[in-house]
Amino acid sequence: QVKLVDSGGGSVQAGGSLRLSCTKSIRSGYDDSGLCMGWFRQRSGKEREAVAAIDGDGSTSYADSVKGRFTISQDNAKTTVYLQMNSLKPEDTAMYYCSADTFLLVPGQCGTAYRGQGTQVTVSS
Repeated sequence: QVKLVDSGGGSVQAGGSLRLSCTKSIRSGYDDSGLCMGWFRQRSGKEREAVAAIDGDGSTSYADSVKGRFTISQDNAKTTVYLQMNSLKPEDTAMYYCSADTFLLVPGQCGTAYRGQGTQVTVSS
């Protein structure tokens, strides 16, 4: 009922910036007004980690590891969510996934009923 396409990853040096995008498409008749959208990441060999989320009412939340460096936002039509990542660190290197669900799983991460294909972010020192 919800399809997510995420993009914008790449390779940067430490201290650099990237902006990720996640665009949703909704099956006709599905009410997405309360949908939570956000990003989680997974580093090689590590468990999934919350990053940032924007809830259906527009409230945002972040994982402590990215507070002050990452900003999540959405367009006026609420079809695309952006993750602006500044002051990137090597430890931010991971596959980043957009996800969407009707609830916030933990601060900084929505549930994962729907997820994008992932986009790789690599930060070199």
